[in-house]
Amino acid sequence: MQDYLDLEDQSIRQLSHGDIVDGVVVRVDADEVLVDIGSKSEGVISNRELGMRGDPNAIQLSDGDEIKVYVLQPENEDGNVVLSLRRAKAEGIWTEAAEREQAGEVVEAEVREQNKGGLIVNVLGLRGFLPTSQVSRQFANQPEELLNQKIQVKILEVNRKRNRLIVSQKAAMDEDRARQREELFEKLKVGDVVKGRVSGLTTYGAFVNLGGADGLIHISELSWDRVNSVNEMLSVGDEVEVKVIKLDHELSRISLSLRQMSEDPWETIEQRFPPGSLVKGEVTKTKKYGAFLQLDDGIEGLLHISELTWEHVEKTEDLVKPGDKLEVMVLNADKVRRRISLSLKQLQERPVGLPEQPAQDYSQYNDYSDEE
Repeated sequence: MQDYLDLEDQSIRQLSHGDIVDGVVVRVDADEVLVDIGSKSEGVISNRELGMRGDPNAIQLSDGDEIKVYVLQPENEDGNVVLSLRRAKAEGIWTEAAEREQAGEVVEAEVREQNKGGLIVNVLGLRGFLPTSQVSRQFANQPEELLNQKIQVKILEVNRKRNRLIVSQKAAMDEDRARQREELFEKLKVGDVVKGRVSGLTTYGAFVNLGGADGLIHISELSWDRVNSVNEMLSVGDEVEVKVIKLDHELSRISLSLRQMSEDPWETIEQRFPPGSLVKGEVTKTKKYGAFLQLDDGIEGLLHISELTWEHVEKTEDLVKPGDKLEVMVLNADKVRRRISLSLKQLQERPVGLPEQPAQDYSQYNDYSDEE
């Protein structure tokens, strides 16, 4: 008989303060709820925990309900275990928060108030803290704009003993961007035409946000025309349609082109500007070796200093200057080298006695170089 009693005692659950256990509602009385938790005596929950009758937030329990409860006192003066339903729920949320932290999950938070160190948020029903340093870059300088907003955060720290819950919006945003970037690279291919918004300008090009990653339009890919400055063509916030010309998965780089959205004007240059044809153009710049004329969109030709007049010329600026509009003769158009040689003197009367000389090709001069 003693052995049987010892075995029965061992089978009874040994409880301690702070335990969270499963129970079944046995009876709901006016002042307490009796719960079977597998111990030698039943547990009790004060009806104060359930809330006032008629309160929409009051907890409704019935006989047979399966619940989780928190052990406040292993045994009171009546020999019963004192339990808490709300405390069990709160502890369960802390446990869930710790699990979310370990898993690195992104959760929703509601911004409640602001203090000098950051923002107070509600996360999973718990009071959390979002430091200013962990606010997303978009709101880093004006975190108050997030008040009363629902945002995505990652849990950085869970400390139940100190009731501390630290979260980061920046980490959640970075993770979301990384996911979007991966999805974008899986979807994109060279030759695709995509829409984006200009997110930044540099001396060498413009960055375009494609939704998940930025691509770069190099200054040479902005236009078929010569571009001196990126901001001549684009501003931050502009919406653009561009072509994907290169993808580097290892470096997460996307190269874009704006000029390739239109036909290359040099493709038909030899047909449009045959040797001997007369064309009109505007002087765009002058060099020691001659002047460059804008003949059409994306097309510039060189009027060499020796082709300005039959007479000797010391300086290009002695005869032409930027803004002058001239009619000239085409000497040569080279599609491969993307150069056109022009002449002004061929439209002038040749001085008497001057020996005739064949027209020269000056296309070796590069309009993007200061080479003499």
